[in-house]
Amino acid sequence: MSDFEKELEQIAEDQQGVEEEKLPSLEEQRAIVAKLKQLEAEGKLTEEVLAEHFSKFYDENGSPVH
Repeated sequence: MSDFEKELEQIAEDQQGVEEEKLPSLEEQRAIVAKLKQLEAEGKLTEEVLAEHFSKFYDENGSPVH
């Protein structure tokens, strides 16, 4: 078994029992993009605002959550 296959197997084992985060619908994504573009134009796009929308797709150990 290659290192890559071992790594994939380890990721699969680590993610057992962890519920997958559902991606927003296309309409929800469009609304988020519009809001972020507006905030960017106003100069109010901060890391905190980005984290509000995207932190749920980030895992502390660096493995994918979607």
